[in-house]
Amino acid sequence: MDIADFKKFCSAGKIRWTTHGLERIQARDISTDDVKNCIMSDEIIEEYPDDYPHPSALIFGRKLTGETIHAVCGMDEEILYFITAYEPTTTKFMEDLRTRRKK
Repeated sequence: MDIADFKKFCSAGKIRWTTHGLERIQARDISTDDVKNCIMSDEIIEEYPDDYPHPSALIFGRKLTGETIHAVCGMDEEILYFITAYEPTTTKFMEDLRTRRKK
């Protein structure tokens, strides 16, 4: 997976916002603009090529206010599918907030 493809769809406004994803970010005080900023940030930290119905990735980025967030998005040949976003914690990630802790 290439972050350039995610960025291309994001820039073109080719994002399908799922109801579940929108509900989750609203509850977490994350805006759609924050999610777009995260996608445009340039760093995939995990890939899920076998996700169904579309391969997806975990993207590391920042809200417009500077706080770190992660966005999970899938993609096919025509559109980016927003799944969820959240503010990572050191409970599940190392101090860099990029590396997942071992279980």
